[in-house]
Formats: sequence, structure tokens, C-alpha cells
Amino acid sequence: MSEKRFLSALKQGFLAATLLGVMILPYQSSLAQSSNQNGENRLTIRSNVQEANSQTGVITARGNVQINYPAQQLQATAAQAQYFRSERRLVLTGDVYVLQGENSIRAEKVTYLLEEGKFIAKPKEKQQVRSTYIIPQSNNNTTSSQPDINVPVGE
Repeated sequence: MSEKRFLSALKQGFLAATLLGVMILPYQSSLAQSSNQNGENRLTIRSNVQEANSQTGVITARGNVQINYPAQQLQATAAQAQYFRSERRLVLTGDVYVLQGENSIRAEKVTYLLEEGKFIAKPKEKQQVRSTYIIPQSNNNTTSSQPDINVPVGE
């Protein structure tokens, strides 16, 4: 085989492999992680497609989004998630389910402010947010550190 034919076949094979990869990758699970050296603040996002913009610091995940954030005992699923690195804000949209410890939230949109440990949940139009909380029995010597939940009414 001549060198010219070999290079042509190599280019065609590379092009075919690239196109195949582009067709397959959107259906594969992608993974984004953010952690310190000890892995204590690891936020894992799995989804069908992910985009990261290094200039804005925004990571967008779409399709079958699954989030795991062990440092906050947080697990979540949604249709889409956006993590805003500079603001340390996670915005989940589309059939959102958040589980933190034994507490849970179901909504159309949930914004989680990592610095504050605050959730803001909004329902679909003409629906309601559904939250379930396990409230520990009162003991005069202990205080509970439940997450701060802000559920807008009538929006």
C-alpha cells in the first residue's frame, strides 16, 4: 500500500471513529467531579451530556442527571443541573428529587446554595413543592441543624 493511500485510509478511519464517538457520547454517562485533596468536598455529577465553560466557571449537565455530594449527605436527580463555581450554587430543573439524610424535596426547580446550606424550591405551574422532613424529638440539651428551606408561595 502506498504512503498516500495509507494516510488517506488513516484519515478516513479517524473521521469515522470521531463521528462514531460524537454519536455515542451523548448517550454515555459523563462525569464531573470537584474535590479537595482529601475528597471531602467531592461533588459527582453523572448525566447523558455535560458542558463546562472554563471562562464562566459554569458546568451544565443534561439528561438523566444524578448528583452525589457526600459531604452534605446530598443525593439528587433532575433533567438538568447547572453548577456555578464562583457562586457555589447548584440549580436543578425538571422533575427534581433531592434527598439529604432522611429529608427530601420534590419540585420542578431547586436551587442549592452550598455556602449557606440553603435550598430554594419552586413547583411547576399550578402545583406544589413536596418536602418530607424527619423532625427529631425535642430534647432540651440538643439543637437540631436542619437545612434552611425557602419555598416560594404562589409563584
